[in-house]
Amino acid sequence: MPSLLSVNVGMPKNVPWQGRTVFTGVWKYPVHGPVMVRRLNIDGDGQGDTAGHGGEQRAVLVYQIESYQHWKQHFGRDDLGHGQFGENLTVDGLSDYEVCIGDRYRIGEAEFEVTQPRVTCYRVGMRLGEPELPALLVSHHRPGFYMRILREGHIQAGDEIIKIGSGPGTLSVADTDALLYLPDRDPEKLRLAVSIPALSPGWQGSFRELLEAAEVPGAAAAGGVASAWDGFRALRVAEVIPENATVSSIHLVAPDESRLPPARAGQYLTLRVPGAGQPAPVRSYSLSSAPDGGRYRISVKHEPHGTVSAYLTTKLRPGTTLDAAAPRGDFVLQEGTGPVLLISAGIGLTPVLAMLHELAASSSAREVWWIHGARSPREDTLAAEAHTLLTALPHSRERVFYSAAQPGEYGRNQARSGRLTKDNLIALGVPADATAYICGPASFMTDIEDALTAAGFDPGAVHSELFGALPSLTPGLTGQSGLRPHQPPGPPGTGPVVTFARSGISTPFPNGRSSLLELAEACDVPVRWSCRTGVCHTCITPLLSGEIAYTSPPLEEPPAGQALICLSTATEMPRWVAVG
Repeated sequence: MPSLLSVNVGMPKNVPWQGRTVFTGVWKYPVHGPVMVRRLNIDGDGQGDTAGHGGEQRAVLVYQIESYQHWKQHFGRDDLGHGQFGENLTVDGLSDYEVCIGDRYRIGEAEFEVTQPRVTCYRVGMRLGEPELPALLVSHHRPGFYMRILREGHIQAGDEIIKIGSGPGTLSVADTDALLYLPDRDPEKLRLAVSIPALSPGWQGSFRELLEAAEVPGAAAAGGVASAWDGFRALRVAEVIPENATVSSIHLVAPDESRLPPARAGQYLTLRVPGAGQPAPVRSYSLSSAPDGGRYRISVKHEPHGTVSAYLTTKLRPGTTLDAAAPRGDFVLQEGTGPVLLISAGIGLTPVLAMLHELAASSSAREVWWIHGARSPREDTLAAEAHTLLTALPHSRERVFYSAAQPGEYGRNQARSGRLTKDNLIALGVPADATAYICGPASFMTDIEDALTAAGFDPGAVHSELFGALPSLTPGLTGQSGLRPHQPPGPPGTGPVVTFARSGISTPFPNGRSSLLELAEACDVPVRWSCRTGVCHTCITPLLSGEIAYTSPPLEEPPAGQALICLSTATEMPRWVAVG
């Protein structure tokens, strides 16, 4: 009979780590006597990162004494005590190979249901002083698992663990963990996983995406197609056309005048711009033109204090050569017959304008809504072009909001005063069965996504492209807001030049850095990571040019043209470029 060996709790605290501070609750210690288990937690317990740990779906973490014994032998250690893997319940029995998602157990007065495997997280490695542990938990098939609370009550060490129900489908914790984190997935197991009601919503969503990638050819690749070319190639500036006082459109062609490969509507182009500084800064701009016009167009806004945007909009001349990586990005117009919402603010209209071009070029019969916000008609970039495209579509609707227009300045009947807000969007009566594509500032994106969700939209039908770098994801780290990218401290490195494209930082790979993630952190480049061991793929980053080597093999290789920067180091080559 399985039994409860220890109940472990601990409140989150600040812990020094690699010169930074982590707020974490991974330090758990045994408690003696009965302790109350409640719907969201055990009395005396807490989590530092509630986005990844705790809550109804992850109220209690379970780990087995058999796995303790395995790790003692693997690491040659005899100092591992109950709670050291961050678990609330140390148990005898309940192997990850035997316990299934949806299984139910009674312990003391409380009842529990298994919801998901442990989330891979660097903090368990930090707790044990074994940084590679998150990857080992997966590769050795010993993750442990979370449970939700079905009935509150007291539990204590020594209680028997009684199985009171079996989950549907008999998908074990170990199989579920491998299905998410390891390659060679079985589509039938993916279908089984998404059918288990007890599986937490986050894992359900991940498995739906993996199932779609397995069933739809090309869905797993960025934008559904391979890059048109590797690294950078030279493109010549054919025209620079001022669109208004702050925005200019730049037309790029092949030096030999041959047609450039088609892009997907919504993708972006990454440029290396020698004229804007040395080393040449790298920036990414959404394509604003028809995706198969034989040339590329970007529309760039002159940002205050923007060195590159100032050069492109005021100094760039036809005939200049720029280096460009192939169009990429997965914010692309999907095929279908249902309604389409193209929603943007300011210069964020560029990728959705490319989508509008594609719809018009195919004489689409879909219902198309163009919903855009700008300060005034003077700053409504490419408004006439968008209007012309919309008039060519038989089922189009145009709604434009001007937040600072003067009386008599509106021009078009469709224009309205005020900002494009949640309430204004809902008042338009947009069809809830539409697919939405949104681009603009971060706060705008959040508001519009919330509005569409409140209006009954399927979250899977709402696609967004943050105009600029993605927000950083550094779970548990404190004091990370408001930092601006900069050169790393200390003397310059002697390795290959590394460029973080979206942040505009180029620097030699420094001596003593083991990964590109560590270099990005030294530069305060916004980064996204969780496990730091190549398991979760949170840190996946486009590799635009050059080569990388992995300090240790990832459990699953990323797609071509992508890199896991937590394990990547720059190799000797002319240049390495990533979107940071």
